Amino acid sequence: MFINKMLETNKPLLETSFTFHQKGLILPDSYVIDMDSLIENAKKILNEAKKHNMEAYFMLKQIGRNPEIAKELVKIGYKGAVVVDFKEAQVMMKHHIPISNVGHLVQTPKALLQKIVDYGCEYYTVFSLERIKDLNECAKKSHKKIQLMLKVVGQNDMIYSGQTAGFRLETLEEIIPQITTLKNVDIKGVTSFPCFLYNESEKKICATPNYQTLLNARNILKKHGIEINNINAPSTSSVATIQAMEGLEVNSIEPGHGLTGTTPLHAYQNCAEVPSVVYVSEVSHNFDGKAYCYGGGHYRRGHVKKALVGRCLSDAKEVKVEAPSDESIDYYFGLEEPCHVNDTVIMAFRFQMFVTRSNVCLIDGLRSNKPVLRGTYTSLGDEVSW
Repeated sequence: MFINKMLETNKPLLETSFTFHQKGLILPDSYVIDMDSLIENAKKILNEAKKHNMEAYFMLKQIGRNPEIAKELVKIGYKGAVVVDFKEAQVMMKHHIPISNVGHLVQTPKALLQKIVDYGCEYYTVFSLERIKDLNECAKKSHKKIQLMLKVVGQNDMIYSGQTAGFRLETLEEIIPQITTLKNVDIKGVTSFPCFLYNESEKKICATPNYQTLLNARNILKKHGIEINNINAPSTSSVATIQAMEGLEVNSIEPGHGLTGTTPLHAYQNCAEVPSVVYVSEVSHNFDGKAYCYGGGHYRRGHVKKALVGRCLSDAKEVKVEAPSDESIDYYFGLEEPCHVNDTVIMAFRFQMFVTRSNVCLIDGLRSNKPVLRGTYTSLGDEVSW
């Protein structure tokens, strides 16, 4: 999906990935991240957000919940992480990373609530009264008053399969009194997902119906004397998305793929952010006129189409990729023609590293032409050696 853009904008990452794999520094089934470009991308997004008085919380599940990247983002001025689930919260707490928002897509289970409240988060996203009451009890034990962000759902909103949750807009007025009687929680924000998406036919970032739902929820809360300070509008957050929000009421965004220049918009247009991630594999064998390279990093929505195959970028050939079917384990990716065994295979597609079994390799120094392997990690953020 991103190979052409990589060739246009980030040849050093491609060249280094070939070299490091052929030297044995990188194993097949590894995502390789250009840290120099990622940090520059992150700075651009943060600066644009500040221009529009928005807070930017970084989202790292896509790139393997990596604590080293989190530390670098905090250094350059990001307030904290938005953690997609409680396991990511555990990683961030282990490495002393500030958490700005927890619970958005996956609620925190009761057994971990007290620990997370004691650690401290800026916002706790909730979508059940039961969880709000549990949080109130935890906050009481910690002698805190915590800020709630309500996940709200309108009648025509988009909800991805596997993410079904939220307070229905039409029932919001009924639950407000049940929340406001609790002494250790305050409603301070509203959120939904996805609020903005790339529109292929219009070739631009557009608001979804979910964004209007946030405004409607804000107005309902205001009618009941509740002033919120955070309209949180995530999805495909990047410089272009922030610019598309001009004039809209948004207080915070959650860049994830924007940090690595790999939102759908980046595949089709030259954006402020540079694509900074490739997937590295290796030809394992040939069979019946086709080659097969090691898998492990397949993502069902990856839209992988082709790979560069060879020993270095200058002699690499472009080969069509046959991704494994969604119901199969991705032991291998298919390549539509025979290739030399042990050749490097490089792809660039949409990814969610935390749902793979891949390694994550961080490369420093590409901008100065002095690349070094900073470290290798699991897809869940633990450092590995081999």
